[in-house]
Amino acid sequence: MNVITRRSLILSGAALAAGAAVSPAEAATGSVSIRLVSAGFIFGATVGSGILRFQGTDFRLKIGGVSAGATIGASGTDLVGTAYNLHQPADIEGIYSAVGAGLAVAGGRSAAQLTNARGVRLKLHGRQIGLMFSIDLSGMSISLG
Repeated sequence: MNVITRRSLILSGAALAAGAAVSPAEAATGSVSIRLVSAGFIFGATVGSGILRFQGTDFRLKIGGVSAGATIGASGTDLVGTAYNLHQPADIEGIYSAVGAGLAVAGGRSAAQLTNARGVRLKLHGRQIGLMFSIDLSGMSISLG
């Protein structure tokens, strides 16, 4: 009886370990750094590039965007932060939208939290340089480049 109990314990322990190994992967986080240049008068445009560091590998990002509303000026923005809910690098691709208001005169702080259709959430902060006033609806597209 004692032998059967030991075998049962060993077998059930092995089954639990195997079950843990084949369970679905949990979402991970990655770090993001982005450089944007924006300009506009009523309608604005944004272009930029960046890097996603995910599981020890760097992936280049291409960024583009448009804005419509009370937008006047030009600025450059450097952002850093975290990308949450990534299963693979391609999950960061998509359209991110946000409604916001901001003012940068020669230098100011920027912060944003954006989400795409795949559930990836970007939490970014950084510095904006230039002269830009905006009360707008903005959209930003990120793709691997």
